[in-house]
Amino acid sequence: MEKRTASKKRDTKETQIELTFTIDGEGEAELNTNVPFMSHMLDLFTRHGLFDLKLNAHGDVDIDDHHTTEDIGIVLGTALGEALGDKKGIRRYGSAFVPMDDALAHVVIDLSNRPHFELKGEIPHRKLGTFDTELIEEFLWKLALEARMNLHVNIHYGTNAHHVIEAIFKALGRALDEATMLDPRVKGVPSTKGSLS
Repeated sequence: MEKRTASKKRDTKETQIELTFTIDGEGEAELNTNVPFMSHMLDLFTRHGLFDLKLNAHGDVDIDDHHTTEDIGIVLGTALGEALGDKKGIRRYGSAFVPMDDALAHVVIDLSNRPHFELKGEIPHRKLGTFDTELIEEFLWKLALEARMNLHVNIHYGTNAHHVIEAIFKALGRALDEATMLDPRVKGVPSTKGSLS
């Protein structure tokens, strides 16, 4: 089977991003960014989703991490959408609960070609070091929009912000892995419309 993969590049006055994303991977990440917290989260996402991700991303972090984090979401979402191709044979839906010490997160995905994002629950603190935790929502929304997927994230509880976000990214990887899996029982695309693209 040919691996489902795509490479994308984004070069603006704010960010320079090059990314290769492989759905049918081994959980290997090569990450070079100037937003260390996002590098850590993407490493977890890649490992738990058994994807492969090569990423070089640098931006105007002298202002803040916003543009770089947002644009990584845009480029990753675009690459995911392209790697999925016509979506024939995929399971389409994925769901994963992941605990991380005091935190519990649940992520549900529909690769529907209808972008939508919902986040329920609170990340308990606004800052982790220099990283603004509100940027997690920005990243996830751009990922869902550009991949054209329906993404629901539920934070059930958690008092440690790092643990909450870590649970989200692990669950995101596992749910996306399930949704992108090829199922030999699926003929064409799993939709009565006959199309998911």
